[in-house]
Amino acid sequence: MQPIPPTPLNALSPLDGRYGRQLDPLRSSLSEFGLIRHRVKIEIAWLIKLADHPDVAGVGPFSPAALSTLQAIADAFGEADAQRVKAIESETNHDVKAIEYWLREQIAGDGELGRAIGFIHFACTSEDINNLAYALMVRNARSLLAAEIEALEGRLLDLARTHADLPMLARTHGQPATPTTLGKEIANFANRLRRARTRFAAVPILGKMNGATGNYNAHLAAYPEVDWERVARGFVESLDLEFNPYTTQIEPHDGLAELFDALARVNTVLLDLDRDMWGYISLGYFRQRTVADEVGSSTMPHKVNPIDFENSEGNLGLANAVLRHLSEKLPISRFQRDLTDSTVLRNVGVGFGHSFLAYRSLAKGLGKIEVDPLRLANDLDAAWDVLAEAVQTVMRRHGLPDAYEQLKDLTRGKGGITPEALHAFIRSLELPASERAQLLALTPSTYLGKAADLARRV
Repeated sequence: MQPIPPTPLNALSPLDGRYGRQLDPLRSSLSEFGLIRHRVKIEIAWLIKLADHPDVAGVGPFSPAALSTLQAIADAFGEADAQRVKAIESETNHDVKAIEYWLREQIAGDGELGRAIGFIHFACTSEDINNLAYALMVRNARSLLAAEIEALEGRLLDLARTHADLPMLARTHGQPATPTTLGKEIANFANRLRRARTRFAAVPILGKMNGATGNYNAHLAAYPEVDWERVARGFVESLDLEFNPYTTQIEPHDGLAELFDALARVNTVLLDLDRDMWGYISLGYFRQRTVADEVGSSTMPHKVNPIDFENSEGNLGLANAVLRHLSEKLPISRFQRDLTDSTVLRNVGVGFGHSFLAYRSLAKGLGKIEVDPLRLANDLDAAWDVLAEAVQTVMRRHGLPDAYEQLKDLTRGKGGITPEALHAFIRSLELPASERAQLLALTPSTYLGKAADLARRV
């Protein structure tokens, strides 16, 4: 069978096929190219760090011209360079060693830098490079996802405040329940999302640079007089990462696990939102604006399906399946390391990619909905039995006997109660005239508690 060219139509993953163009913002960070490019940046930064240390003899200091050359190599790294790295890897069967050999090629013709070739990847294990490369990749990708999440939060806040006063029948267990407002129910999600986003953004990303088993063995063998832990800490922190002083060959990935768990929590909040929005559309509380050339069904011309919320829900489920595996697996490694984390880490882009798709779909769905106030009002007007809670609670305050039981007999399982029947019951109660008048004035659309206030100040 002839080899099949890698095109979007032939991609095994829809992230690189059907949805490929939508994920372009993540490619520079989370692709194979992104990984190689970040490894190159770490190798060059480490070489510069060594050259800048006065006690690491034989490396530097580098001249401004040499530093400029190294920076240009990192900045100009492109796809052709990555292809060359992959070609070297096909011979070495080692991806990080291929980076070292590629860098040697780049500086071999430079007299000053050529003398420092032996210090490329000096005292490093592959995981010194990998953990920092992944840390930078994930940090960059987190910024992109956080921006999408914050935009969703902003949209929810707008909806919450716009509809803060719009009465809505609540549903607990799917059944009519104490009324709320549409804005308050959206505010619940905005507040949850803000909390989850804040935690996602605050998770520290850790890094290490301490050799084959985390003890600076090779470093001290070559330069025993150097405070290598201080050098490593300074290097990691110069990358705006948090230094982890206690590791094996690998940085234990606890920080990444926390990050993936935090992102999964964001996704869980949004998945809950997707399902509620789907339900509100099904109830008719929201209409969806139509697009002229789109169809909702191949056979039913009238359909306007909530596909954006469904697409979002599906992608969030896939994202969390990957993210939770990452968070459960990555902190576990046999003895000082095994290789299982390597293949698993390559799927960070899958978890982030499905998350990104979900956010974009949800945003699209939220941008297409329109509230139907009449539908909300009709549902409320058909649910006078929800006022049973208010009546029995006022009865309790004034010491009337069997308050709950009386309202249960009047309303439970009766398929709704008319305003007239409820008012007749209220008039029969031995209540102060002001309290009776207050209950008689109450309707399902005014029995809202602090819902509107809560929605406005979210």
